[in-house]
Amino acid sequence: MALLTDSTRIAAGCLRKGGLIAYPTESVFGLGCIPENQQAVSRLRTIKQRPAEQGLILITDRLERVQSFLKPLSARQKSLIHARRHKPVTWLVPASTDCPAWLLGRHDCLAIRITQHEGARKLCRQAESALVSTSANRRGQVPAKTATEALHTLGNELDCILSASTGLARTVSEIRDLKTGKVYR
Repeated sequence: MALLTDSTRIAAGCLRKGGLIAYPTESVFGLGCIPENQQAVSRLRTIKQRPAEQGLILITDRLERVQSFLKPLSARQKSLIHARRHKPVTWLVPASTDCPAWLLGRHDCLAIRITQHEGARKLCRQAESALVSTSANRRGQVPAKTATEALHTLGNELDCILSASTGLARTVSEIRDLKTGKVYR
């Protein structure tokens, strides 16, 4: 059973030790781990029932945390990624050769979002890392919107659940291609 905590420091420590956590994001609870930890990512995919060919989203408090995973960005592209919007936007960004294949699936772009959720930003800062961020649910089920829902649906398989409030976004993030502007979700 997962440790239920309201301490970002404890949740970040769990992440740094290779743990898998549930935590609040802009609209729903996310499942997260450190992206460079292949075992944690594999465990997340198993729990989520997410096929290896599907890419994963990374959230971060600052672009520099994921820069090595990305091909060089123009000033305009950086500006687009950093722009605040009325709803969260996840960008599909061309991946560098340093980006781990387990994050990309069959794609050549990495999905990233500079989160505006202060709790998720603090978690990234304290974990000193970007985070894999996929909704806290099994494939095809409704995402958890509270720590209690995450505990009831996934608690036996997680190491920690950060008990805090989600943001005010009504829907999950939009997914948009950085090069073309095409909206996928």
